[in-house]
Amino acid sequence: MSDLTFSVTALDRTDYMAKDVLRAIAFYRDVLGLQPLNGSGEKGAEFELPDGAVFGLWIGGAEQPFQPGNGVMFGVDDFPAAVASLKGRGIPILSEFETPVCFIATFNDSEGNVVNIHKRKDLGP
Repeated sequence: MSDLTFSVTALDRTDYMAKDVLRAIAFYRDVLGLQPLNGSGEKGAEFELPDGAVFGLWIGGAEQPFQPGNGVMFGVDDFPAAVASLKGRGIPILSEFETPVCFIATFNDSEGNVVNIHKRKDLGP
């Protein structure tokens, strides 16, 4: 039994760092169709997803030097179309596989961060 007086209720935002934040914003906008929220700019950007989750990109600095991330997984509505779109843009797919419950493809963003697209089988084709 825990003696905590609070509980975690949500994952409010997931962030990646960028070496060139404007280049990274363009990548997520142009490749994945994410639109930056107002106030985005040279220090970073936030993108709100349809389910309310927020993905952030931020420039590294002296306090927190750039380090690539490897944990973001974006759900997509049409996995084959998403993979075909990435390949059509010349983005190398590092891995593509199927598990008993989902499909996953992995690639790098413009900054070297690992990005995954994902489709759960229980959500339909």
